[in-house]
Amino acid sequence: MRLSARTQYALRAAVELAAAPPGPVPAERIATAQDIPRRFLDNILLQLRRAGLINSQRGPDGGYWLARPADQISLADIIVVIEGVSQESERFPGVAGPLAGVWTALREYEHTTLTEITLAHIASGSLPPL
Repeated sequence: MRLSARTQYALRAAVELAAAPPGPVPAERIATAQDIPRRFLDNILLQLRRAGLINSQRGPDGGYWLARPADQISLADIIVVIEGVSQESERFPGVAGPLAGVWTALREYEHTTLTEITLAHIASGSLPPL
């Protein structure tokens, strides 16, 4: 699986929010902590907010926080928001035909794994048994 830089930044920003103490986290703090270009981060945070994964508050005491507990937001939730969902079904000619089933099984395994791992797992450094 290839993840775009945008998706990797989104995952890092979300984990930063998961690890933060309760309350709004300024975008500048997220950008600095995760070495994400600020303009890029602002667009990512907007996308995550529109998807209902994070909340925001404006003003001097403003910032961003997770919309749900970190143990209720999976890596798949974030990846789907940023990357979208691929519905491609590959077909291969002749004797290579069974490869399509291999790629489908691989995508299903990836999705299952990314659904089981939450932001809380990453923030705590404790991955579930896979």
